[in-house]
Amino acid sequence: MNERLESLLNRYKDVCALIEDPEIVKDQNTYRDVMREYAQLSEIASTHDTIEKLSAQIKDADHLVHNEKDPDMRELAKEELKELEDQLRAADDQLKFLLIPKDPLDEKNIIMEIRAGTGGDEAALFAADLYRMYARFAETKGWKFEIMDSNETEMGGFKEIVFSISGNNVYENLRYESGVHRVQRVPATEASGRIHTSAVTVAVLPEAEETDIEIKPEDLRIDVMRAGGPGGQCVNTTDSAVRLTHLPTGLVVIQQDEKSQIKNKAKAMRVLRARLFELEETRKNTERAEARKNQIGSGDRSERIRTYNFPQNRLTDHRINLTLYKLDLIMQGDVEELFDALKLSAREELLKATAS
Repeated sequence: MNERLESLLNRYKDVCALIEDPEIVKDQNTYRDVMREYAQLSEIASTHDTIEKLSAQIKDADHLVHNEKDPDMRELAKEELKELEDQLRAADDQLKFLLIPKDPLDEKNIIMEIRAGTGGDEAALFAADLYRMYARFAETKGWKFEIMDSNETEMGGFKEIVFSISGNNVYENLRYESGVHRVQRVPATEASGRIHTSAVTVAVLPEAEETDIEIKPEDLRIDVMRAGGPGGQCVNTTDSAVRLTHLPTGLVVIQQDEKSQIKNKAKAMRVLRARLFELEETRKNTERAEARKNQIGSGDRSERIRTYNFPQNRLTDHRINLTLYKLDLIMQGDVEELFDALKLSAREELLKATAS
């Protein structure tokens, strides 16, 4: 038996005993962690049990194929054997997926940044469309959604919008959204009906805890200023906007969405911490062997990952060669099929890398 599998099955027995311990139940944080581990391990244990049952059934069916005198019964046994072998292969593949060590970042909350690229007003309008798509998907998952900063245009688009999403396995579902999103459609302002191509960039940053990234006070310059742009009566009347500059990296974060300087500073720190965390993760990724890089993209925000063609109601993800003709539904937040395909492709590539 695979040593990792044996170790996990033994741990599953321990966790089953833990969830019955009344002392564990009293501590809600510990109980939540234990139940999360139980959910992961129980799937592995269940799949392993299925494999053992199928293996026993295959042995019985194979015995019939080679020893049954009745031709009809022998033919039935052959059909059953083939079906059982197909089920066993599927269960084996599933177990291999489950045994791949889970990326600890998958359970992270995220900060997402959407910025209009080439295309002017049309790009800004599409940035707003993407924002609403992600917001609707977050609602279906029961995730918490918070706008952190935005720069709205007169036509209702966004030059940029930054927001956080928190909940179960947020980063696992949205990590592959980083990159350039290209849109092809007839702008509302285009009288001649010509199709325009615009682009929007998306960055998905796993949100770092204070323990993940240490920001030394001496490495930080904090400037306060008056907020600008839309924002109501308090704009330009109080020094509520905050600009943080991380001196070692040169990263700059400006936050002015809140009327309170303290709240703006707290939000700016969250964004800065996430960007520094992303820099560190990118550095680690580049140090890994080429064979372990993911086929569906590095998460580089300069990489063109997807095309949204509105006249044909078509979405194409260029990394996995997936085309879906339901763009109208996708823009309403129906993105589960797309995200599942991306996760499956990533798992398959990781499985190949670990097997080689």
